[in-house]
Amino acid sequence: MRLKNYAEGSWVEGTGGGQPLFDACSGEQIATASSAGLDFGAMLAYGRKTGNRNLRKYTFHERGRMLKALALYLMDRKEKYYNTSYRTGATRTDSWIDIEGGIGNLFAYASLRRRLPDLPYFSEGDPAMLSKGGSFIGHHILVPKRGVAIHINAYNFPVWGMLEKCAVNWLAGMPAIVKPATITSFLAEDVVRDIIDSGILPEGALQLICGSAGNLLDFVEDQDVVTFTGSASTGMTLKSHPAIIRNAVPLNMEADSLNCIILGRDASPGTPEFDLFVKEVRREMTVKCGQKCTAVRRIIVPESYIEEVESAIRTSLHGCVIGDPRAQGVRMGALAGKVQVQEVLEKLQLLLSECRLVVGDPNAFDVQLGSAETGAYLPPMLLRQDSPMQASYIHEVEAFGPVATLMPYRNLEEAIELAQKGKGSLCSTFVSYDSEHVTEYTIEAATHHGRILVLDRESSVESTGHGSPMPLLVHGGPGRAGGGEEMGGLRGIRHYMQRCAIQGTPTAITAITQQYQYGARQNQGDIHPFKKHFEDLQIGETLTTHKRTVTEADVVQFANVSWDHFYAHTDATSLEGTPFTQRVAHGYFVLAAAAGLFVDAAKGPVLLNYGLDECRFTKPVYPGMTIGVRLTVKEKTAQEKREEEDYRKGIVKWLVDVYDETGETVAIATILTMVKMKKEV
Repeated sequence: MRLKNYAEGSWVEGTGGGQPLFDACSGEQIATASSAGLDFGAMLAYGRKTGNRNLRKYTFHERGRMLKALALYLMDRKEKYYNTSYRTGATRTDSWIDIEGGIGNLFAYASLRRRLPDLPYFSEGDPAMLSKGGSFIGHHILVPKRGVAIHINAYNFPVWGMLEKCAVNWLAGMPAIVKPATITSFLAEDVVRDIIDSGILPEGALQLICGSAGNLLDFVEDQDVVTFTGSASTGMTLKSHPAIIRNAVPLNMEADSLNCIILGRDASPGTPEFDLFVKEVRREMTVKCGQKCTAVRRIIVPESYIEEVESAIRTSLHGCVIGDPRAQGVRMGALAGKVQVQEVLEKLQLLLSECRLVVGDPNAFDVQLGSAETGAYLPPMLLRQDSPMQASYIHEVEAFGPVATLMPYRNLEEAIELAQKGKGSLCSTFVSYDSEHVTEYTIEAATHHGRILVLDRESSVESTGHGSPMPLLVHGGPGRAGGGEEMGGLRGIRHYMQRCAIQGTPTAITAITQQYQYGARQNQGDIHPFKKHFEDLQIGETLTTHKRTVTEADVVQFANVSWDHFYAHTDATSLEGTPFTQRVAHGYFVLAAAAGLFVDAAKGPVLLNYGLDECRFTKPVYPGMTIGVRLTVKEKTAQEKREEEDYRKGIVKWLVDVYDETGETVAIATILTMVKMKKEV
């Protein structure tokens, strides 16, 4: 079989002999891959002109619905991907992380649409008041970059590595060119074929390169974004590419790192934390055969427990059945290929120059239903170094496979220093039930890690474990780990968008952001806004209410009804040394009275009060003062029908500006209502 590339809207076979690809378990050749003959410059131009134009015209809600539809489409076909994934050496569990974990990212980012406006862009943060009179303000907006996201991925997660990145750039409004590692590109190609066949994404949203990236980066421009997952040395080469530097192209790098797991001193043998620690080490050494950028490489334990830890890990690994993952009972499959086996063995020799091997032997191990000669198999191997403060390789050399090194620490300060010797990693885990130790470790070690997992008897029930990055949290790390960030929820989409500061009148900024800015022009209508359907309400539309005078009786009655007898409302003799000159009305009475002024009592399109976003009481309201309300449409967000029989509706945010007889604001709030849309035709 010859893999094809997907370029400029067509499946294209590369020229030349191509690179042979093998079944990692049997050594059988299953395909060849070549990107020779592809015009990378034309692919990028097509992505910018066609894919970017098509994606950026959709709103966040529309893009999010595309991601959800695509996730459902791929989930229906997941068994096909599992069958292909076995040929990468992955077990069912390994493949679940890759396949369903990747699809899960599509679901996660699809759900973020609800936190974004139904626009192709969004505003960020609060407005900045730039003038004394309020007629000149500033804000920030983010718009999709006009380039292409280029993803150069590692071989260990051909599905997850692609979808966890593409989910973010697609939601942001940018197309992607995916370059999976060639050795496992046959699985990525399998998934991309279905993505294209689904017709869910617009033309140009995705292109695929199976084979060498060649001179792809020669053609990047200032609006493009490049991401890389792989070795630190390759990442450094990419970062220094002349076109990357010349065009100031953002390059997000996620490199392999020497991640660590630390056993707290309180987690002595016999405690739940000790058992959790051993279980987590076993999992990290055997899942994906240790071929994970987040895998534990350094196991750091109190020196008084090291013998018990070594014995427990030995026992835990003893029952690990190695072999073809398609065979029943196999717990650990094969590495991605023979080349990876050789690379691990070379790094292992460096580590053995200052460590001793205490569990596992690369020259003597059993393979169930497979051949150690033709398949890419290795056993889990535990090394030990008893003087880690003096050693160097254990903090510098990574054997990217089922290899980890056990080492002792004398006190928490030394444990932190050992963790930092990795010079930056993606993840660290601290196993402890001692809150003080957990806090000290986290604060001191956070500078050197992208993520810290605190594992104990309580979190273990639902914890996803050391090696599992989550879509709504950042994935990346400082220093050796590359200094980049992936995913991270809404933080992630900002990598594919341009932040621009905007300045002007509140009216102009309102028009741009589609969010009413305080002081902008207000439009007084003839019809009460609560009588209007969602579509008919306009940003800036305002109702100015009648007024009412607050009385002593109001304050007393509200105190009795609410049971809020705070002294400032009920005891005039206790006001000395306070900001108040007399008994003051409850803030929530002022807000309730405001609602009484602006609410239209008759049944209409407004269904319910959905909540309160923010509220400030800016000036005391005393009995005898008169208040009125300016109710303004601040922002609108359409909601999707969850069931067929459901009615169409949206959420309207209203600015409630309560003012007194002098015209000065006494309270200001943002309330939300659910409003019906017009009936569907």
